[in-house]
Amino acid sequence: MTTGDEQPGVQLEAATWEHFPHDADIGVRGFGDTREAAFEAAAMAMAAIVVDPRTVRPQTRIEVSCTAPDDELLLVDWLNALIYEMATRHMVFGRFRVDIADGRLTGEAWGEPIDATRHRLGTEVKGATYTALQVARTPEGKWVAQCVVDV
Repeated sequence: MTTGDEQPGVQLEAATWEHFPHDADIGVRGFGDTREAAFEAAAMAMAAIVVDPRTVRPQTRIEVSCTAPDDELLLVDWLNALIYEMATRHMVFGRFRVDIADGRLTGEAWGEPIDATRHRLGTEVKGATYTALQVARTPEGKWVAQCVVDV
């Protein structure tokens, strides 16, 4: 992964994310210089389970907001809100932007309706869970946002 993005929000090239194994499910982990960037990267990791984000055109912007008493619960709510939007709108996403203040997340996801001719769909994500849930700073000062998603 590389860094440097002229447009707001994390795109595939700007994301630092990974998947980690967890029994029958999949862990998603995002890294960033800020908590917001880590949330954006975690969303990208989750999106990459469903479809190769490089194939997603950012044609439609969807706004998402949620509130929670702590960062960990906010991450789960954010990811579950994105799962809901993908399922109900029959869309895939390839870019994200997050702002967090006072326990409230306002975010945006850019994507498009699923196109069977261009999108090779992977695994359906059913929901973000509290398993391996963590939002914290690393000893190097970076942020990490992670959890396991049910597939």
